[in-house]
Amino acid sequence: MTLFEIAQIYTDLVLLDDQIPDSEPTSKEEVSTLRSKYHQILMDKFTEEGIEFHDRFDAMKKAFEIIRSPNHALQATLATQIHGGRLA
Repeated sequence: MTLFEIAQIYTDLVLLDDQIPDSEPTSKEEVSTLRSKYHQILMDKFTEEGIEFHDRFDAMKKAFEIIRSPNHALQATLATQIHGGRLA
């Protein structure tokens, strides 16, 4: 899967988890388990692609940035890490 696809699934799970009422503990737990799994897949993909993140919260923030603007956010992230903030 591509980084964009992983980020899309992960962010969808985060948003879904927020929408499930506490009165549905089984559903909430199932979505939470999937969210955790995709969060790890996301962080592994970041590492594989050479994208730095400071912690799990930073990884989540970057996933949402990628989804909101896939080309610009990813280019900016990579440019900052690879070229000191300049797009190549």
